[in-house]
Amino acid sequence: MAFRVCFVCTGNICRSPMAESVFRARVTEAGLDGVVEADSAGTDGWHEGDGADPRTVAVLEENGYAADHTARRFDPSWFARLDLVIALDTGHLKTLRRLAPTPRDADKVRLLRSYAPGADDDLDVPDPYYGEADGFSACLEMVEAASAGLLSSVREQAEGRVA
Repeated sequence: MAFRVCFVCTGNICRSPMAESVFRARVTEAGLDGVVEADSAGTDGWHEGDGADPRTVAVLEENGYAADHTARRFDPSWFARLDLVIALDTGHLKTLRRLAPTPRDADKVRLLRSYAPGADDDLDVPDPYYGEADGFSACLEMVEAASAGLLSSVREQAEGRVA
């Protein structure tokens, strides 16, 4: 049984699809395909069915990541099948913990940047949606910085499950 991770931001068109794409690449590089699965969603459904923001697609493709994505809204029933829910900012963290059906499910929710080495007290990945292209590049840098630590943690948990 695969270890399942879901990345969550607001509309599922900028930060969470970026985090999903980067993390999937790290999973593949680590030879963990089939052992770890990643997807993403938004806390709100404004963009359901849409592709990722064109600026997200551009920064992902410029950096060698897959950019195929369809936005969807997070459903609380998913907690039952997920092992880890990764929030992109503290607002998402609070929303997801409120949506969690049980305290055990609420404990599955973590902030992405909490896995970044040397991250300061501000663990939010800022929303680049209303800004310029450089905000998307900065978002990617934060996501990449946290992905190695997240993968290390997930690898331990996934391997512990198989052992």
